[in-house]
Amino acid sequence: MSRIKNAKSNCINGNAHRCSIYCILPPDMVDNIVRNGSANQRDWALQSLRMSEQFRGQRQSFVGSTTAVSGQKNRSVYDLKGNTNLPGTLVRREGQAATGDKSVDEAYDGSGATYDFYRDVYQRNSIDDRGLPLVSSVHYSTSYGNAFWDGRQMVYGDGDNDLFERFTISLDIIGHELTHGVTQYEAGFEYYGQPGALNESFSDVFGSLVKQYALKQDVNKADWIIGAGLLKPKIKGVGLRSMKAPGTAYNDPILGKDIQPAHMSNYVKTNADNGGVHINSGIPNHAFYLAAMAMGGNAWEKAGKIWYIALRDRLRERSNFKRAAAATISVAKELFGEGSAEQIAVQNAWQKVGVI
Repeated sequence: MSRIKNAKSNCINGNAHRCSIYCILPPDMVDNIVRNGSANQRDWALQSLRMSEQFRGQRQSFVGSTTAVSGQKNRSVYDLKGNTNLPGTLVRREGQAATGDKSVDEAYDGSGATYDFYRDVYQRNSIDDRGLPLVSSVHYSTSYGNAFWDGRQMVYGDGDNDLFERFTISLDIIGHELTHGVTQYEAGFEYYGQPGALNESFSDVFGSLVKQYALKQDVNKADWIIGAGLLKPKIKGVGLRSMKAPGTAYNDPILGKDIQPAHMSNYVKTNADNGGVHINSGIPNHAFYLAAMAMGGNAWEKAGKIWYIALRDRLRERSNFKRAAAATISVAKELFGEGSAEQIAVQNAWQKVGVI
């Protein structure tokens, strides 16, 4: 049975262990912009942090449709027009034609692609498995530099058009954030330390798989990048995170260097970023990548199924990396047999990243 985990919002507050607002940008990147950026870039970063803090802990009024329809997409996109009072003005609902506003149409199409992925591949009925309507609000605040799932809906900023593009531009970002909703209704990981890093990692895994499924890419054609297309061309980087090679997604004078580890020997112990949830997620991310590559083919068919069942049925709010390893190895055994190539692939992957 699906479960919803109530949580305090937390984009930048490192003390809360539960979170109903999950932001896509790693906090260390924003900190680097404040330290290294121009006056305008610093002002923008600080403004985005203030907007996140303003939203933190608020329960916004919600007037969107909440009628669940089994087996059918039910999307609605609202335009905030630079305001912050969610959800905004309804500009596109299910079945309506494209509006010509890139943010509106990308939010609509991205939420639809995520819905289709979970329905077609894992027979899941929307985010909560009960037909939850998919609500998105775009043009949040002015040049807001983030995107987040607030526990009920998606919210997207436009970025600053200097360092970042609009936050609807990357399908994997949309899939990532909506998967925070799936996790909310299933494992409900605490948003701190290793459980929090698993929360971020499962969102990266399925965000990447949403994109791979939509583009019909096998493991060799996939880029394994989260946030591809988000960084402006002048930025030295390919995205926010690399599952193939954690720690290599960006290395830029303003954004700083990607500090994700790929192995437990480099695990980062910190009180920042809720105990390093956006940092240490590189370790389970790389484990999934290694398992998927060893299995070959379409990653959503075998490796993705193993990870999905573990998220849905085996893992709980305080599960750590070792528990995730044990759960995925066990699921692989049940699905494909003891000693199967799939079980060996999963076990080897967790061994290679130093978790077991």
